[in-house]
Amino acid sequence: MTVDQILNKALQGQRLNVEDTITLFESDEIEKMGHVANQIMLRHHPEPMTTFVVGRNVNYTNVCDVYCRFCAFYRRPGSEEGYVLDDEVILNKIQETVDVGGTEILMQGGTNPNLKFSYYTDLLRKIKQRFPNITMHSFSPAEIHKMKEVSDGLTLEEVIRQIHEAGLDSLPGGGAEILDDRTRRKISRLKGSWTDWMDVMKTAHRIGMNTTATMVIGFGEEMEERALHLHRVRDAQDECLENGYSSKGFLAFIPWTFQPDNTNMKREKATPEEYLKTLAISRITLDNIPNFQSSWVTMGPEIGKLSLSYGCNDFGSTMIEENVVSAAGTTHKVNIDLILQLIREAGKVPAQRDTKYNILKVYHETEKASSDFVMQN
Repeated sequence: MTVDQILNKALQGQRLNVEDTITLFESDEIEKMGHVANQIMLRHHPEPMTTFVVGRNVNYTNVCDVYCRFCAFYRRPGSEEGYVLDDEVILNKIQETVDVGGTEILMQGGTNPNLKFSYYTDLLRKIKQRFPNITMHSFSPAEIHKMKEVSDGLTLEEVIRQIHEAGLDSLPGGGAEILDDRTRRKISRLKGSWTDWMDVMKTAHRIGMNTTATMVIGFGEEMEERALHLHRVRDAQDECLENGYSSKGFLAFIPWTFQPDNTNMKREKATPEEYLKTLAISRITLDNIPNFQSSWVTMGPEIGKLSLSYGCNDFGSTMIEENVVSAAGTTHKVNIDLILQLIREAGKVPAQRDTKYNILKVYHETEKASSDFVMQN
């Protein structure tokens, strides 16, 4: 089929197959795909509103025994530069977040072999005792697998149930990279297969937890691998929705580009055009995921603004702190008022949300944020 036929098929509500998605990835008709992605987004979100969440990344440890070639953040076990944040430091970071109206903590780190499973459950209970209303949207599937490894024989489901009961509210989609083992073996031999990542997400869905899904492009992967990634996410979401789980599965999808600086993988950065094309194709293919987040973290505020016409309905998190992407040399600073401005410049009404996409506050006309705290990464 031609690109026009595939896009028309999507507009008529028909599902794309893998070959359709590959054809789109091989095309350079970016604006045409963006237009269709925007139309599909408006079917999910007809109101002229773009949401964002006020949150903070807390990188509790940088010690990791997976050694991903594309990561500039981790330090090997035993490294003098390795750290584990004291509990009080973490609690103070959360207090700072709450003080500026934040509602979400994205706590992630390396797969630290020196931390026992009880470290995570004890820390979460301590956080929830002091901050019962904060949403812990934390830990990647790789970290969950490490918890299972150090848990003295617990099953994956038992690990996720226990950490959920301790205070973990939802799982972010970090570590997906490309959900195909051809690329995963090249970039991170020890991180596990794509099915390992997916098993964590499916288990979380089954016990009632919401999650998000991600994709990182620019590793030298084949267009087929990108397409398979999207269809594997879509299939998992189908499974969740068709089985009537109490969770809604993947609440959002977030694609972004590999940042090669300071890593062991020397590649050219994917262009803004490649990012926007990937975003549009993702929205067109993933017909069962309602929300798409902009990746201003890697692409910068202006491309973030442009993404709102390529399928995004959400500006993501106004991250007060971020260390992983910035370790790879990508640094953008944004305060809430600038986010409000960018959303308005895109012709949208800005609104603060929580992790489950419930609207907390709509910013009308020229209304500014009550805090000018700088969000940065």
